Amino acid sequence: MKITFARTLGLVAPLALLASPAVADHHAESEAEANDAQEAAALTIDTPIEALMADEGAKAVVLESLPGLDEHPAYGQFKSMTLKQLQPMSMGMITDEVLAKIAEGLAALA
Repeated sequence: MKITFARTLGLVAPLALLASPAVADHHAESEAEANDAQEAAALTIDTPIEALMADEGAKAVVLESLPGLDEHPAYGQFKSMTLKQLQPMSMGMITDEVLAKIAEGLAALA
């Protein structure tokens, strides 16, 4: 089977387009916008606990109200949950008042 130059060009042209400066610039702009949006997204009581614990400021806010949360034996089981999701399972330790205090502290970090 012979592959003609025109056929080869037809296969290569879309790849060349991906490498063009205009496409690269657009891709870089999209990545920068996504990073900016992610940085602007504030940490809240609706953020997964593991993400709160990964941020030093948020971790301090949470542990001020819920000391030892990150050392709880079941941490691995609930770390992907939010504080609001964990509240009903907390046997009264995570009250509405605790959530409000944490929410206020997290908002102050933004």
